[in-house]
Amino acid sequence: MSEFRSHIAVIDYGMGNLHSVAKALEHVCPGAKVSITVDPALIEDADRVVFPGVGAIRDCMGEIQRLNVGDVVSKAMKTKPVLAICVGMQALMQHSEENGGVDCLGLLPGQVKFFGDNLQDAQGAKLKVPHMGWNNVHQRIDHPLWQGIEQDSRFYFVHSYYVDAQGNPNVAGTCDYGSDFAAALSYNNLFAVQFHPEKSADAGLQLLRNFCRWMG
Repeated sequence: MSEFRSHIAVIDYGMGNLHSVAKALEHVCPGAKVSITVDPALIEDADRVVFPGVGAIRDCMGEIQRLNVGDVVSKAMKTKPVLAICVGMQALMQHSEENGGVDCLGLLPGQVKFFGDNLQDAQGAKLKVPHMGWNNVHQRIDHPLWQGIEQDSRFYFVHSYYVDAQGNPNVAGTCDYGSDFAAALSYNNLFAVQFHPEKSADAGLQLLRNFCRWMG
């Protein structure tokens, strides 16, 4: 019998390529049932929950509020392992600068900020925004989701806005793009990442595999 005999719900609120996440989970979690759903009963029944997101935060928050996804995520965070990805991570914060300023779910403390139009590296070279492609993630804490992943492994990012790492008590990993930003957050049963694990080759698949094993 597979060690991954469980039910994983991928929350579908119309924002993001959920099938790539689901396919990656099915690949690393043989035997698991993976449901793409927004049905609160099905999400409550699941053993683990994935909260993804791609696109503008205003559109994401509009659908999250319309479908009452915030309450579903908040409840799941109290009872089972939850993995938030990309804009799903940003939506957990208090406020985002995107779209002229948007209030988020406020489930975690912190702000989402714009990289800026004149972003530079430490040598003064101009950095492109959005931050797109592979970059190193420095693990700031020992966490089960980092198991088997080497320090400063590379993950795949696509974003123009970031969660501020300065003074953030929940930072689990950082990435340097002009300055350090929060690449991963950890809070009780929640692990959230700015990068896309489903697009991050071996390191990303290992993180998803760890999520399948994680008891929260």
